[in-house]
Amino acid sequence: MTLEVRLAGPADMDAVYALRHEVFVVGQDVPEDMEYDEHDPGCDHAVARLDGEVVGTGRLLDPVDGTATVGRMAVAEAARGRGVGARVLALLEERARERGVEAVELHAQVHATGFYERAGYTAFGDVYDEAGIDHVSMRKPLR
Repeated sequence: MTLEVRLAGPADMDAVYALRHEVFVVGQDVPEDMEYDEHDPGCDHAVARLDGEVVGTGRLLDPVDGTATVGRMAVAEAARGRGVGARVLALLEERARERGVEAVELHAQVHATGFYERAGYTAFGDVYDEAGIDHVSMRKPLR
């Protein structure tokens, strides 16, 4: 098993969007018009390939007031539990550090909070609905 995790280039984006569609639109019934947004073109996207196949992704939005946002974290069902998500998240955090970001925030699906807590994130605020799924905001200082 060979896992490669890196920043995505233009040639990766069709496969990244296909994975997100499979995980969010097909798998979680997120409306397609909510899954793709105006932020995608300007984000840093991560891509994880397992034996050449795209199995993970996430994106880093431009920082605002020293805080960047991680989003659209997705791992193919067959690749879950193999550390793909952790490696994608670590890459996006490293990219945020390179950009001088002080902290990273994200909107975690409630069922995934344990994953983010293990990576050093702390929940704040109330649970809220996003695309019909319960979420909570989480934050991790990078400095």
